Amino acid sequence: MEKEQFYYDNKIVKLFFWATILWGIVGMLVGLLVAILFLFPNYMEGIPWLSFGRLRPLHTNAIIFAFVGNGTFLGVYYSLQRLLKARMFSDTLSKINFWGWQLIIVSAAITLPLGLTSSKEYAELEWPIDIAITFIWVIFGINMIGTIIKRRQRHIYVAIWFYIATLVTVAILHIFNSLEVPVSAFKSYSVYAGVQDALVQWWYGHNAVAFFLTTPVLGLMYYFLPKAANRPVYSYRLSIIHFWSLIFIYIWAGPHHLLYTALPEWAQNLGTVFSIMLIFPSWGGMINGLLTLRGAWDKVRENVVLKFFVVAITGYGMATFEGPMLSFKNVNAIAHYTDWIIAHVHVAALAWNGFMLAGILYWLAEKLFKTKLYSQRLANIHFWIGTIGILFYAVPLYIAGFQQALMWKEFNPDGTLVYGNFLETVTAILPMYWMRALGGTLYLIGFLLLAYNLIMTARQGSTVEDELAEAMPLKKIGAGRIAGEHWHGWLERRSILFTILTTVAIVIGGLVEIVPLILVKSNVATIETVKPYTPLELEGRDLYIREGCNNCHSQMIRPFRSEVERYGEYSKAGEFVYDHPFLWGSRRTGPDLHRIGGKYNSNWHFNHFLDPISTSPMEDKVLGTTRNFMPKYPWFITDDLDYSNIKGKMKGLRTVGVPYTNFEINKAPYLLQQQALEIEKELRQDPEFVANYGDSHIENKEVVAMIAYLQRLGTDIKKTE
Repeated sequence: MEKEQFYYDNKIVKLFFWATILWGIVGMLVGLLVAILFLFPNYMEGIPWLSFGRLRPLHTNAIIFAFVGNGTFLGVYYSLQRLLKARMFSDTLSKINFWGWQLIIVSAAITLPLGLTSSKEYAELEWPIDIAITFIWVIFGINMIGTIIKRRQRHIYVAIWFYIATLVTVAILHIFNSLEVPVSAFKSYSVYAGVQDALVQWWYGHNAVAFFLTTPVLGLMYYFLPKAANRPVYSYRLSIIHFWSLIFIYIWAGPHHLLYTALPEWAQNLGTVFSIMLIFPSWGGMINGLLTLRGAWDKVRENVVLKFFVVAITGYGMATFEGPMLSFKNVNAIAHYTDWIIAHVHVAALAWNGFMLAGILYWLAEKLFKTKLYSQRLANIHFWIGTIGILFYAVPLYIAGFQQALMWKEFNPDGTLVYGNFLETVTAILPMYWMRALGGTLYLIGFLLLAYNLIMTARQGSTVEDELAEAMPLKKIGAGRIAGEHWHGWLERRSILFTILTTVAIVIGGLVEIVPLILVKSNVATIETVKPYTPLELEGRDLYIREGCNNCHSQMIRPFRSEVERYGEYSKAGEFVYDHPFLWGSRRTGPDLHRIGGKYNSNWHFNHFLDPISTSPMEDKVLGTTRNFMPKYPWFITDDLDYSNIKGKMKGLRTVGVPYTNFEINKAPYLLQQQALEIEKELRQDPEFVANYGDSHIENKEVVAMIAYLQRLGTDIKKTE
């Protein structure tokens, strides 16, 4: 039988190559801008779309889906063809995949700064973009599965196992977490509420990290590391154990993000148990990667690509050890809501994802452009600047996290909080934020060196063309095992069965966790005084979501003495039954707001939005000034409240279970106006307000809706006291 000739599609690889570099720079620039906003919250004063709350989700989406997403497609499209000895199933589908994904990224870059967001972490994009993501993911899936089916290589290699797991799991996670009811072109409400929404979101959120930032990159590791080192993977058996145990266990671990919350105790404990188990397969993969370099450490010293890979795999090992440790309740009680978590996430993102993709980009540049790297020296400088940048970024934030936790929990002998003013705990960590900004700057400079190096490499090399290859056609054999064939080798030949079993392994954990929680609504203790939001409060809540306030403020008081003393009664599951979506938050740059209602009068809130320093001054000992972390929101006072769709919003919420009556919906504009007039009347009790805004119709402005929402928070349960 003669060999067949065919061409690998290198042109699609080239497109993803440059897109990865472009979006890497964009995502890191936005991240640096966000870091600077911590130090100078008002240096973009008066520009709503450049505020921290709107830029933070843009940064996370740009890094996860634009940078790592394009990097994943880059590696998959290059390696899949060569592992299967086949051109991609369809050039047309490849192009749709590329351009569709870029359009999704651009739409995110437009909508998120405009405040069009669902607020769900790592899933902030609104429903039309969610549909587009689904479509492009299906296109990618058809292209990948089609290529596997027409392969000329009998067994599917370990990297492809991880690609298949990524394809299946991301599809399931995205669909179930994105179930929502549209109420306008770019506004929707989650079908889940409160506790259920939190569980589904962190089932998605944790596994978005697992199956978008980890499993596909592990697949890339299994292909590119042996190629760069010119050595086989250390252990085939360890690869099998690593893969099946990882995909089975990972899907269960999401609830460890919700320890000590209103989530049922059994779900929290389930997440903790599986998170701790997760360390074994994770470290199995790390060991398999590092031991692939056994006997090749001289190459590591000389080969800059291997340097990036070694630090990346080490970062993966550190992050996957720390993650299970953070799922212990006593550790989580310290770390959660602090900058410790930010440090943990960025060790994974900067070292594991960033350095792994940097190594792949350097390695592929020589293959694609058929030339030597323009400058090994620049690549080595990038490596060292990037490594130092990671240390300058992460270490200060670990220190900040410990300091925050200790200060939040410290009591005087008389039982009062030592740091009763939350701002004192923020002031103490300002030097660490300066160091974090420096670390991010160094990391970005290193990546800019990469971009320059690769552009120059492309200029001195050849034009990217499809690559001629040849291979024997795949000879059909029986379905049974061949003599001496390992059982897993038999499974690797049967790609459809392999995909089915992968899906089963993933779905088991999801079903055990999610199905009972979807039904938990009937088991949540009813609190009679908890009522749906009024029309004005609902509009205020949507403004809160638009501005990304949940990126800095939590709404979940944990049952700790320190938190109850600082914020008030701990949060109950029954308080969130009408919250579509939930807004528990995952970080406290500002204080928790779940009991903020009634704590201050409406004029305090008005002045706080206008100029936070006037109500909450903070001494910056570094700059020797008085300042505040919270930016000003002058547009709340100047912009009219648009409540033209309030009836549609209430109808949409009634669809998902909020018991609005026909009377409330029909009278919504009138009820909204009456509550706004009451708040405006309260504001006018302050002579200073009358002097400044005597002739203004503040009742028509966004600030009134924000005040209404904040004054409602936590007051339902207070009615029972």
